[in-house]
Amino acid sequence: MVAYGKILVLTLNEQEEKVTNKIISAISDYIQIEPMHVSSVSILSFPGLEIILHQHRVLRDGKDISLTRLEYSTLVLLASNPGIVLTKTQIFEAVWNMDSDSCHSSVVNVIYNLRKKIEPDSKNPTYIKTVLGVGYKFDMRNAEE
Repeated sequence: MVAYGKILVLTLNEQEEKVTNKIISAISDYIQIEPMHVSSVSILSFPGLEIILHQHRVLRDGKDISLTRLEYSTLVLLASNPGIVLTKTQIFEAVWNMDSDSCHSSVVNVIYNLRKKIEPDSKNPTYIKTVLGVGYKFDMRNAEE
């Protein structure tokens, strides 16, 4: 059995970076490593909504919004891929880090709760749009209006 997952390590100072490099070198024989620098993408900013990645914070009109881990990860996934339709299965596999054939209700519930927290009107969403029969997408066009 092969398991897939992601390990994200962010460092803020040189000492932490040294520790991180030691960890990476110890596990590099067992996993594929793709380094990524977050300095240029540490904030996803949209009209009325900011996602501050390095602080794990979401601001709606300048106010902190409390999100669960699943809500936050789902929002980051969608907002990092604006305009791209992601299926419920793709969202589930990326956020929950596991395969599933019956993931749809979990994703629907997280999207529902997320919309209640970030949308001005959750019944008429501005940011997270449903693509009937397919999945969801983060729609920047309507967010900019």
